[in-house]
Amino acid sequence: MINYIAGVMTRPFIEINNLTFKRGERTIYEKLNLRVEQGKITAIMGPSGIGKTTLLRLIGGQLTPESGEILIDGKNIVEMSRAALYETRQRMGMLFQSGALFTDMSTFDNVAFPLREHTQLPESLIREIVLMKLEAVGLRGAAELMPSELSGGMARRAALARTIALDPELIMYDEPFAGQDPISMGVIISLIKRLNEALQLTSIVVSHDVQEVLSIGDYAYIIADKRVIAEGTPADLLASQDPQVQQFIRGEADGPVRFHYPAPDYVQELFYDQYNDFRLRT
Repeated sequence: MINYIAGVMTRPFIEINNLTFKRGERTIYEKLNLRVEQGKITAIMGPSGIGKTTLLRLIGGQLTPESGEILIDGKNIVEMSRAALYETRQRMGMLFQSGALFTDMSTFDNVAFPLREHTQLPESLIREIVLMKLEAVGLRGAAELMPSELSGGMARRAALARTIALDPELIMYDEPFAGQDPISMGVIISLIKRLNEALQLTSIVVSHDVQEVLSIGDYAYIIADKRVIAEGTPADLLASQDPQVQQFIRGEADGPVRFHYPAPDYVQELFYDQYNDFRLRT
């Protein structure tokens, strides 16, 4: 689908249409629709456990949906050959929630790993690229440190440097703010924004940290109940009067999303158990 915004023709870099995905008998997504505009930061929010990371794996082709299509730059990733899928993945970078640094490699070698693995570049050029990427995230001076010597925020930045080593067009951030102190969180927020602008990237930020992700997102989706329940600019969502949207954004305990997991009425269940115990004794 082509969009016309302010007279400029645009096409989404990612378009998900009527996506249904199951794990066994459990339906994670049902007829999900979502678009990621090229050159923009798209935020995907929702409660823990609703499958936000699963969605990133579907976009990356690690998982296959039951039905629907996932278009990457106009091509359906579900129908790609193995070779085409490999080429498409080369255009993507993924920042894992854990960082996933190799603990037995220095920071430098962690960033150099994808370059050594996927290119035939000489070591002298790899060194220049690695130092350039580390400089971009403020860690050139930490190149020789081991992951165990890095703080949590520094480790996340080192992982980001590795993510951009191959100059991807798309970066997917899986809970990038999780476990970060306020200063480290501010640094990562700034980095995501600056890198997206400087490298002309398309970014997807998956998070349940509402204020942080809305501060950098150009467009945002809230997913719950297997589908998109709200979408719009950050201003649109903040102004929404939808009770479920407001409960999520404000972090309210009371609202459409219940505290208790669905279960039979407690009093009735207790009475039923006592009645059965009585019958067994008599």
